[in-house]
Amino acid sequence: MKPDAHARFEDDPTHDAALGAPLVALWHAIWAVAVALTALAAQMMDGLKDAPLAALLLMAFPGVFGVVLMVRDSVGLRLAVMGGWILAATASAGLTGGVTGALPGLILTPLAAGIALDHARVGADRLTSVGALAVALPLLAGLISTWLNGAEAQGPLLAAVSGLLAMGAIIAAMRLTWSARQRRLDEAEGQAARIAALLEDQPALTLLLDPSGRAVATWGTPPPALSVLALTEQGLISAVHAPDRPAVSAALARALSGQSVEVQFTPRIALDRRVVMILGPFQHETDRPRLIAQAFDGTAQFARELGLETARVEAEAQSAGKTRFLANMSHELRTPLNAVLGFADIMRQKLFGPLPERYAGYADAIHQAGGHLLDLINDVLDLSKIEAERYQLAMETFDARDAVSAAVALVRLQADDKGVELAAVLPSEPIKVRADARALKQMALNLLSNAVKFTPAGGSVTITLDADGPDLDLAVSDTGVGIAPQDLQRLGRPFEQAGGADQKAQGTGLGLSLVRSLTELHGGRMTIDSTLGEGAAVMIRLPVMVAGEEARETEEATGNMCPVTAEV
Repeated sequence: MKPDAHARFEDDPTHDAALGAPLVALWHAIWAVAVALTALAAQMMDGLKDAPLAALLLMAFPGVFGVVLMVRDSVGLRLAVMGGWILAATASAGLTGGVTGALPGLILTPLAAGIALDHARVGADRLTSVGALAVALPLLAGLISTWLNGAEAQGPLLAAVSGLLAMGAIIAAMRLTWSARQRRLDEAEGQAARIAALLEDQPALTLLLDPSGRAVATWGTPPPALSVLALTEQGLISAVHAPDRPAVSAALARALSGQSVEVQFTPRIALDRRVVMILGPFQHETDRPRLIAQAFDGTAQFARELGLETARVEAEAQSAGKTRFLANMSHELRTPLNAVLGFADIMRQKLFGPLPERYAGYADAIHQAGGHLLDLINDVLDLSKIEAERYQLAMETFDARDAVSAAVALVRLQADDKGVELAAVLPSEPIKVRADARALKQMALNLLSNAVKFTPAGGSVTITLDADGPDLDLAVSDTGVGIAPQDLQRLGRPFEQAGGADQKAQGTGLGLSLVRSLTELHGGRMTIDSTLGEGAAVMIRLPVMVAGEEARETEEATGNMCPVTAEV
């Protein structure tokens, strides 16, 4: 008969429970049949008295009741069957006189039933212990019966049969439960062997450490230069190079507090290697606090990190050298270039007499090209100082409109010559700021020059200045060629330009980079918004506004506003 689903424990549908219930039910059925056959044979041979016959029939009842386990198995039902066995054995001993009666072997049936009914869900050998203790009840019932009714002479054959029945039941129950336990034990040992093999074959070293860092157990392959014997006998700290011991001790303390920690250290016996260890708490119900750790060979990783760090330092050194070179070269070039511009200007103004018309044109060309070159050198010099962190902001309190108006005046002629409409939208009230006036003028000038340069004739360029709380907003918009989306992210870096070759030929890519750098030195930010073919808008926001009361106090205290130099 195939066991029904109800033959499983309601709260433990395990493989053992599914197989155990039918076997236990079969054990009960065999017991009931054996007791019934014994009663029938004894009645046919000698004729039993009423008391022994009733006792045998009573002992058959728990066997019949236990067959129910074939249909439904649960902890409660097993306890009920166990109670039936105890009651039947106690009543049988009371009827026959117990150990001095006709069926002395039946006193041991509670022990046999406890062994057969025991299950892990009930408790470790709990029903077996209950059955062993319950043997005392039939013994007591038999003694009371003998004391009240007196001892009767009994046939030895029936007593021997009862003993054989009890012994057979105990042996069968032990065979039944012990086979299941042996099967579970074999499975557990096989699983433990597989886990042990897995731990031993892993490429890393797994450690169980006590709070002091001494290895209690180890599995796996240790990293080179890390001795498992030393970890077991001397502890982790002694295996670490002295300079790294504080970091390892701190990692142990943090792991004991419940955190997962990763630490890298140098083994004491191999200073050219590195070990990476991951530590975490390990708390078992029966153990004191311990740590679980995994150790890996981190030499290759350390070498890669060292190589990256070396490359970074070299790159920074090269960048600094380039910056110093540009700064020095800019200084060296600007001095003779100023002389060239001076002589060209003398020739243009004809201070020492007239020049032929052709030479006058050459003087104008020299002056124009020299001026362009001087602007480029000044931009390179400013960027070099900023990159070298040697640029100084001359902080002062002034009206921002003055700096912007000066920049508009310088670009006005360029815009008129090109046929571009230039408009400045400035507030009627003074805008008091604390900033570098030259830098603010330079930012406005660069933005306006770029806008006019890339706006065709008939277009317009507008500069707007406004105050927004503590921030100064300066925006320059144009109706020029615009900027492609893929170029927006690059603009603002040195020598980066947008557009085609004809557009790139009109500049050097330093203007926006210098504006961005000067903006960031003031603690502000620059944003660019553009649509290709429709124009562009660049806005800078600087946190430089001076409150009205503070501006008045500054003017009263200083009279004339003197520049204050701040190292950036």
